[in-house]
Amino acid sequence: MSKNQLDTKAQAWSALFSEPMSELVKRYTASVFFDQRLWQADITGSLAHAEMLHAQGILNAADHDAIRQGMAQIWTEIEGGNFEWKLDLEDVHLNIEARLTQLVGDAGKRLHTGRSRNDQVATDVRLWLRGEMDLIIDLLVDLQKSLVAVAEHNVDVILPGFTHLQVAQPVSFAHHLLAYVEMFARDVERMVDVRRRTNRLPLGSAALAGTTYPLDRERVAKTLGMVDDHGQPQVCQNSLDGVSDRDFAIEFTAAASLCMVHISRLSEELILWMSQNFGFIRIADRFTTGSSIMPQKKNPDVPELARGKTGRVVGHLMGLITLMKGQPLAYNKDNQEDKEPLFDTVDTLKDTLRIFSEMVGGQTNPATGHKEGGITVNPQAMEAAAKKGYATATDLADYLVKKGLPFRDAHEVVAHAVKTAQAAGKDLSELPLATLQQFNSAIEQDVFECLSLIGSLNARNTLGGTAPVQVRAQIARHLARLA
Repeated sequence: MSKNQLDTKAQAWSALFSEPMSELVKRYTASVFFDQRLWQADITGSLAHAEMLHAQGILNAADHDAIRQGMAQIWTEIEGGNFEWKLDLEDVHLNIEARLTQLVGDAGKRLHTGRSRNDQVATDVRLWLRGEMDLIIDLLVDLQKSLVAVAEHNVDVILPGFTHLQVAQPVSFAHHLLAYVEMFARDVERMVDVRRRTNRLPLGSAALAGTTYPLDRERVAKTLGMVDDHGQPQVCQNSLDGVSDRDFAIEFTAAASLCMVHISRLSEELILWMSQNFGFIRIADRFTTGSSIMPQKKNPDVPELARGKTGRVVGHLMGLITLMKGQPLAYNKDNQEDKEPLFDTVDTLKDTLRIFSEMVGGQTNPATGHKEGGITVNPQAMEAAAKKGYATATDLADYLVKKGLPFRDAHEVVAHAVKTAQAAGKDLSELPLATLQQFNSAIEQDVFECLSLIGSLNARNTLGGTAPVQVRAQIARHLARLA
């Protein structure tokens, strides 16, 4: 038998067919050149399956030992870049199985007892994604730490808070950054929750109906760490659902999309803040690019590209949902199309989180050993912008309410005061007391404390508010939580 015939036989279904597969169909249906990244999960799952088959008396000790030794060699070959991936063998699973059979003979053929590629691929993707989510959770923690570190140094820096992109009320710059910390903390919660549902074992569902062999699926689940918080094995309870469920992939991509949306919102603000019209921050040169024609420019390419990549990830979510919407039970070849969008979502999210963590928090210079920040804050520009927008107008209204004026009346009084200040080209705090008293006689000298930017911040001393004392308490909470 020729080598090519051996490869064809390894496809495991060729005996029924009277002609070879078309080269065009072979290329169209093959997944090996993108699903080979599942190789570690595939070998790990196969070893757990083999151990269970041996414990159940389905696989003898000699075959079990041969499988373990063969898989160890395959692991080394793939890790070292010496494994030959073959298009004829369609996917990662058949490539590894064919090489195993080549190394250990019939023992390799016995490994597939009691399972199908349907439950095998479902298991591999879950194992792989579980590990990737663990990395993503760590990266989300790193990004939160970077934001908190910047916030620690900017509690007393005053930023104009916006609604409708119009100056609304002054806030602590640290308070603003901590809003993103809250978002990314929720992203971690979502990832942890998705991980819990991903960490369930489909293996043993076989093609769709289960198997006639006396498998111990719970043993395999324990071996693979597919257990709950109490160590109880988590096994897909319906074989049809086990092989065809891709909820976990959709859930992950939804969580990833929301995380990217949060990054995109932060990106938009960094882009605005860096522009000459704002000038609130400077992003380190290593995260910017220049113009091929305009020598004065520094472009915020990293935030802009992250904003664009958000659409890419959201597109993958839509693709996965659409992929599943018309599928009958159980497994269908359509599901091969779940991997590339899932893989790209993972890669895009990981890369984006890594670069944002460094861009926000800076990096250690190996030459000096000092931390070099990625973002430099311009407090003077922020404060000047806050003063331009009459950010303490609401504080004047609150002042009048405390003097006994109904809020709606106070609102109208302050509107007239703002109109007068605009005409004079001054901030409310720059109007003389006599001018302010023309709008309401209850206004006294103490009004200037509430009209100051720092007075406005200090007045919002409630849980979740922007008063520096509250912001420092939140920073302490986050530092403890992230330690």
